[in-house]
Amino acid sequence: MPYLAPMSDSLHIADFLHPVHLGMLSGDEGYKDGQLGKKIDVYEEQLPDVLQADIVLVGCAEQRGSGIGKKSSNAPDAIREQFYALYGWHDNIRLADIGNVKTGASLTDTYAALKTVITELIAIDKTVVILGGSHDLTLAQYGAYRDRKQVIEAACIDSLINLDIDSRKRDLNFLMEMLTGEPNFIRHYNHIGFQSYYVHPGMLETMDKLRFDCFRVGQIRENIEEIEPAIRSCELVSFDIASLANAYAPANIVTPNGFTGEDACVLMRYAGLSPHMNTLGIYGYEPQRDQHNLTAKQISHMLWYLVDGRSRAKREASLEQREFFNEFHIAFAEIDTMFLQSKKTGRWWMQLPDKKFIPCSYKDYMLASSNEIPERWFRAQERD
Repeated sequence: MPYLAPMSDSLHIADFLHPVHLGMLSGDEGYKDGQLGKKIDVYEEQLPDVLQADIVLVGCAEQRGSGIGKKSSNAPDAIREQFYALYGWHDNIRLADIGNVKTGASLTDTYAALKTVITELIAIDKTVVILGGSHDLTLAQYGAYRDRKQVIEAACIDSLINLDIDSRKRDLNFLMEMLTGEPNFIRHYNHIGFQSYYVHPGMLETMDKLRFDCFRVGQIRENIEEIEPAIRSCELVSFDIASLANAYAPANIVTPNGFTGEDACVLMRYAGLSPHMNTLGIYGYEPQRDQHNLTAKQISHMLWYLVDGRSRAKREASLEQREFFNEFHIAFAEIDTMFLQSKKTGRWWMQLPDKKFIPCSYKDYMLASSNEIPERWFRAQERD
């Protein structure tokens, strides 16, 4: 078995995992040349060499956090079945699939197992993609950073803001523990795609007092490029399929409205482009509610665009390599600052008074050019 940093002298992450049965996914004919099922290094009999992988997939089918009677479903394998059948275009990205986390005797046991697997993988600088499972598994995702005492930025993409302290369902209140638990390692939190009619106005006021940013689904859909800088800063991204309109994800019975399938693919590409993002979970998929596997297909397309983003990110230069950036020196509101635009990807950064650069958009540059203070610049200053 390839080396993985052990948790103890005798315990490795393989103890927490079930292998994938490829034959059950591909059928009698198997996969064709070029399909991802032929390219992904999969845990069938032994763990793949994750040291060689850029992105590591791990399934976790735990559903008790959503109040569903049974412990787990076949959600990760249903997603794999669709994803493996897609054609791979990104030969500069290596994928490994280490199977499914074993469901614990209790929900807390499953959290601990998933957290352990994620911790081991990010410790060796791997990007981990979790195929859920209910949305509260985000707690295990965050727990990997907490145990490392790593301060992070996080984003949840969801139609709901899961701060309902009156609910007994873990997937509806887990954000309370994640955002307010002590000690806390969330530097900043972005909630992307909430739908106003599901959110109490007082909740948004509370989030604003904490200097967290919340973005309405309609606000993002009007100009989706504006959300890219927020995702670019995040280490943790969590996606609930409840953020997708039912027409694009029939398994979502929370709301008929939300992001389109194309929107979701764009958001996943943004996550892949982020130089910081190293854990991403896709949660809330319940195969028994799906129609014609369309939601599983939608998620598989999102994963494809995540890989596409990571492939494009490999071409990006570091900010220290100034020959690969256009520099724009601007004075606005009596403040001298500088904007950088990548010649490779077209993305933007702006400089704060402490000389630190933060991700921004072309709109921010245009506002500064008009002697207006971009809200993104102002919010960043408030948080410092």
